[in-house]
Amino acid sequence: MSGTIVNNVARASGTIAATPGGLDWSAAVVTASTVTVEAGRGYFINTTSNACTITLPAEAEIGDQIVIADYARTWATNAVTLDSNGLNFQGSDDTYTVDYDTVGQSLNIVFSDSTKGWLPVSDDAVAITDFVPTLQRAIFAFGVGGGSKLNTKNLVNTSGVVASDSSGAGTARTAVAAASFGGDKVIFGFGTAADGVVALTNLVNNQGVIASDQSSATGTAGAGVKAAPYGVGLALFYAGNRGGEVTNTRNLVNISGVVAADATGAGTSKSQFGMTAYGTGTAIAAFGDAGLLTGVSNLVSNTGVVASDVSAVGTAKAYLAAAPYGGDKAIFAYGSEANDALINKRNLITNQGVVGSDLSGAGTARTLDAAGTYGGDKAIFGFSGTGVTNLVNNSGVLASDTSAVGSAKAGNAAAGYGFS
Repeated sequence: MSGTIVNNVARASGTIAATPGGLDWSAAVVTASTVTVEAGRGYFINTTSNACTITLPAEAEIGDQIVIADYARTWATNAVTLDSNGLNFQGSDDTYTVDYDTVGQSLNIVFSDSTKGWLPVSDDAVAITDFVPTLQRAIFAFGVGGGSKLNTKNLVNTSGVVASDSSGAGTARTAVAAASFGGDKVIFGFGTAADGVVALTNLVNNQGVIASDQSSATGTAGAGVKAAPYGVGLALFYAGNRGGEVTNTRNLVNISGVVAADATGAGTSKSQFGMTAYGTGTAIAAFGDAGLLTGVSNLVSNTGVVASDVSAVGTAKAYLAAAPYGGDKAIFAYGSEANDALINKRNLITNQGVVGSDLSGAGTARTLDAAGTYGGDKAIFGFSGTGVTNLVNNSGVLASDTSAVGSAKAGNAAAGYGFS
């Protein structure tokens, strides 16, 4: 059945020739629930739709070899089972079940002898380790300070150091929203300008440069709107005070930064809440002003669908900020509670979107703050009140105040940008 030399391959008397090198791989990918394999061959086994039982040859010789491989990386969902067909497998008879159920696995078996039978010489799983770049810098922009609406910006480097004020672009306004999109860019949108509420948006490239107003506004103008990324490279603006009333409207943003028309959201209509990414491709909106202060939260799926209310955890509050940290978690902090009491409390969000109870914060209690991610897995809050900032490490610990660098301002927004 096998060997390194074969007599009379060319059918000429006395000729000895080497067999062709390597295995003979089956041309057809196996998708059936059963297959009988032959020695000297390799097989791609696709278990996307069903498990597969592989029957080995009923007879084998020392050195016979068979290789099988996980074609679609689905063996963990639908495993392969080896039927040794009367021969031993690793010294055990074929009354034992031999399953392989690891993603990306390949199995190379060789027949040894009648005692041990088929032996795996390798059963490796080839992992796919996707390198997902993480946002390294942050940008704060817009807001109101010194009695004037602003379009200035402050960039944050990979170590959380805030640069001084620099010229921005677009219409100066406050009560604006921001989110990362397109992998490494940012979009700012909505807010209150000198002439009232707007639906304008401004894109920020991966170098932190703010572009001028997009030529045509989409969606109902409003303030107190919030934004977050979702899915892969997408973002959404959600809720806020629009058209003179508090809503749960949402506007989806595509990977190029184009804002879609109004769509119905879900949950309690609200304004001045917190919103951020968490988990993988998902987002959360929580707390805010819904006529009365609220602590409810709404999860956003990786397709931009806003879910119904989740019962409140933590003290009802509004005018707070939120940002992702730790790679897949999030933090809400600062804001105001009943009777406009300023706070520095924080609530941590798990990678499943569960809101934790109130925790002691740090730094100056304040409202109308902004927050963004930086350094891959950390966050920064800043600029309301005195202009101080507070860093958040990758465990969700909020640090004490860092002295102000930029001008004090409120109603600004922040988000992470840039992979390097």
